[in-house]
Amino acid sequence: MDAIDLAIIGGTGVYRLASLEDTQAIEGETPYGAPSGPVRVGRLAGRRVAFLARHGEGHSLPPHRVNYRANLWQLESLGAQRVLAINTVGGITERFGPRVLALPDQLIDYTWGRTSSFWDGEGGELLHVDFGDPYTPSLRQAVREAAAKSAIELVDGGCYGATQGPRLETRAEIARMRRDGCDLVGMTGMPEAGLARELGLDYACLAVVANWAAGCGDDAEITLADVLANVDAASAGLPALLDALLA
Repeated sequence: MDAIDLAIIGGTGVYRLASLEDTQAIEGETPYGAPSGPVRVGRLAGRRVAFLARHGEGHSLPPHRVNYRANLWQLESLGAQRVLAINTVGGITERFGPRVLALPDQLIDYTWGRTSSFWDGEGGELLHVDFGDPYTPSLRQAVREAAAKSAIELVDGGCYGATQGPRLETRAEIARMRRDGCDLVGMTGMPEAGLARELGLDYACLAVVANWAAGCGDDAEITLADVLANVDAASAGLPALLDALLA
């Protein structure tokens, strides 16, 4: 099978790539069950690109029910070696307000009960992967360069805290995360990043800040309309950034 130049996993509010051409939908089970939905494979900027909506194309899957193993296995089996994950998040520290596009370099996992490894004790190789740098430096560098080339403002660095969801966090939980060093909070960063490392995939997170986390920023009430408007605004430069990344 032909290699895929880039696989993109879309988060909340990012359910398709309008600029993806000549697409075909690839469906089917994996050894780990069904992925979130079809993988749309097509051409973008003349390159072969795959897109998968993490929550399903109708946003039917909550964060703790996403089959992260099946999603990444399917992308890897189709020939993907680079995965850019788009994650909708809340901002905790001052640089990460609503409508910011961020490229975190660190991660803290607060999730629980999710299947977090391909190793389940039933055959295969037991892996203790190096995860000191959870996001692949070379892919992060490529995204930084693409943002600069396309004049897209990008906040480089920061720590993503992955929480269980689907509820939002309490003020006390966010205060704890701030003390722990988190700049961003989301619900889907793990186990996705760890599983990508187990498969040997290059993986980076492009975080779309939809709102301030509880007790942060202006601390206004979070409405779905505001979240979606902020995601749309922060995502407006994605097509140009992806074109530059694939050039």
